[in-house]
Amino acid sequence: MKTLLSLLLLCTATLLLNAQSTVTGKVTDEKGAALQGASIRVKGTNKGTASDVNGFYSLQVQNNNATLIFAFVGFESQEIKVQGKTVINVTLKPVTASLNEVVVIGYGTVSKRALTGSVAAGSTFSGLRNDADREGYDNIKENEFQKVTDHPLSTFSIDVDAASYSNVRRLINEGKLPTPGAVRIEEMINYFSYNYPQPANDKPFSITTESSPCPWNKDHQLVMIGMQGKKIDFDQLPPSNLVFLIDVSGSMWAKDKLPLVKSSLSLLADQLRPQDKIAIVVYAGSAGLVLPSTNDKYKIKEAINALEAGGSTAGGAGIKLAYETALQNFMEDGNNRVVLCTDGDFNVGASSDDELENLIEKKRASGVYLTVLGFGTGNYQDAKMQKLADKGNGNHAYIDNINEAKKVLISEYGGTLSAIAKDVKLQVEFNPAKVKGYRLIGYENRMLAKEDFNNDKKDAGDMGSNHTVTALYEIIPFGADDGDELGTVDPLRYQSKKTKKRSASFASELMFVKIRYKEPDEDISNLMEVSVKANSRVASNNMRFASAVAAFGMMLRNSAFKGDSNYKLVTSLATGSIDNSSDAYKKEFLELVKKAEHLDATAKVDVEE
Repeated sequence: MKTLLSLLLLCTATLLLNAQSTVTGKVTDEKGAALQGASIRVKGTNKGTASDVNGFYSLQVQNNNATLIFAFVGFESQEIKVQGKTVINVTLKPVTASLNEVVVIGYGTVSKRALTGSVAAGSTFSGLRNDADREGYDNIKENEFQKVTDHPLSTFSIDVDAASYSNVRRLINEGKLPTPGAVRIEEMINYFSYNYPQPANDKPFSITTESSPCPWNKDHQLVMIGMQGKKIDFDQLPPSNLVFLIDVSGSMWAKDKLPLVKSSLSLLADQLRPQDKIAIVVYAGSAGLVLPSTNDKYKIKEAINALEAGGSTAGGAGIKLAYETALQNFMEDGNNRVVLCTDGDFNVGASSDDELENLIEKKRASGVYLTVLGFGTGNYQDAKMQKLADKGNGNHAYIDNINEAKKVLISEYGGTLSAIAKDVKLQVEFNPAKVKGYRLIGYENRMLAKEDFNNDKKDAGDMGSNHTVTALYEIIPFGADDGDELGTVDPLRYQSKKTKKRSASFASELMFVKIRYKEPDEDISNLMEVSVKANSRVASNNMRFASAVAAFGMMLRNSAFKGDSNYKLVTSLATGSIDNSSDAYKKEFLELVKKAEHLDATAKVDVEE
């Protein structure tokens, strides 16, 4: 009898010890302020969660004798045994040495002694890292007007990214006007598709040019350069070797982060072809391969569904492992690509801009491209993700909802994940007999030196299947009054300018456009050229819509070059360019303009009061 009783007691004790329970609680600092995104992990396992905006968490624990690890960047970690408790509230203490020496700004950290004066316009000052809104944006200095006699050449890299528009849309839908650094006008323009002709003669893209009166300055003209990438049917695209590099750190717990990542990648997995393979690498406190390369859709979706957020962010280690995995499964005639899904909030390991950029710059020589997909709000690090994509022969998109995921990963799969041309650069020469001055609208972070155009070692943007790229120049015609837009420079003492004879055949040309590009698997560039004639024809739908988006971007930036731009002009231009064949994204644009106008008007009333 005693033996039976002992066995029963032992079994009961074992059951109690291993009984699954739910532990809840709140994570705060010493002043009682909630810590959002704190990591709560079961020691010795990959199971964990993160605290919400109010510091609360909930975590299922398999073993009542388990130990929970509470961690938050800039604070000392704590380990607490569960021991049957169902509520565990934790107060974390700051790491005083690092907090006294470090100020967090925008998307990175700088020492106190390096921080002088005020924070640059366009950056978001976050104070300590537990601030709810510490999104990071670059300070963009807009391109200014250039005098053709002094600067006859304009050289830049293409930009197929569209992250800025979807992020601006998210901000406006949240009831906030974007900071100027979030508004990259070329990305807003290139978010939309345009009706350019498909390329001929086996060229990777076609070139369309157009000039018309400038809508926001009656004395100026607007010139459009449009490129249309060749469309390759989905079944004809090269086989893909994709490595999903997924941030599963504590900051990714919110529903618009990891849960949206999982839904987005599940969509992509559904359309996987037999020749395509996917591997999954995750990173948080450390990096790990959770799914070796496979085309088994069941295994892929099973691995995606099992992902959970928790831990700090070892971004550099994850990127290294992802590239190694891609190289191990390299397809000679295929599309080899790392797809990084994150809010960009790297804070452990190789986390400085220089370290990450140098790492990715070295890896791009391997033939593995990089696509950066941004998710989430509050701590979204836009500037950092832009730079990583630029350095990695890649592109950058911001996914704010499942519809945007469908656009980027399904409808535009070939453009997002399959390059048809790389290192695409443009150089424009202006005819001084026709053009007095010019300004490239946008592309500020894509400008190149004139010598870079013929240098095949100089990296530039890549173009995907069916991508369209649009660039706008605002030009001051020869003989027009430029006001003070071009400024004046004293004559040179030691150099005299000789007037060069111009061929009469160039008399009708405004400018000459040259484009260099490489085939995806080649290192020597090819050249395409086209001249732009002067004309005053009525603007096409392409030109009207692109100029509407440009004017809207200048309004949001409160640009010094916006001229007579206003919301009424933007709406008129866009409405006049939309017809029954236009897609829903262009129609949605009109609604976004209305919301921005309302927010702008409300902000002005608040200032007056």
